[in-house]
Amino acid sequence: TERLFLRELDFSDENDIFEMDSDPDVHRFIDNNPVKSITQTREFIEAIQNQYKENGVARMAVVCKETHECLGWAGFEFFKTPVNNHVNFYELGYRFKKKHWGKGYATESSKAIIGYGFEQLNINTIFAITYPRHIDSQKVLNKLGFKHANAFNYGRELMYWFELKRG
Repeated sequence: TERLFLRELDFSDENDIFEMDSDPDVHRFIDNNPVKSITQTREFIEAIQNQYKENGVARMAVVCKETHECLGWAGFEFFKTPVNNHVNFYELGYRFKKKHWGKGYATESSKAIIGYGFEQLNINTIFAITYPRHIDSQKVLNKLGFKHANAFNYGRELMYWFELKRG
């Protein structure tokens, strides 16, 4: 993109990902608890690398062109198990270090990922899931053209389901 590189996450990103995922504010609107050790971060990166091998896609490192800092991640997760009456679907997600919130990185990186999904992966519909109270994430999804489709229970939580159809 204009300001960002998108590439596969690797172990060179572990300190940046640990900085992001150990911040309780970053986890305020997600179901995870902040990580407590670099070992947990390494396990996350390994799981993402396995998704690349198994599904051909996964979350991508979002790197600032100017500073080469890994700002966070954005990308697809391929769901093989049912969620909200859907199976075998691509879900767009993103997460950034708190110091980079509000700078448009989620929107900018997601536009590139959506383009890749529609043009290269030939996806017809991309989905996104967010908590009702995560207003900032919903604003990003709306900017990207996603439409709120419904609310559903995911475990013990109420979630919002968004859809973006190839246009």
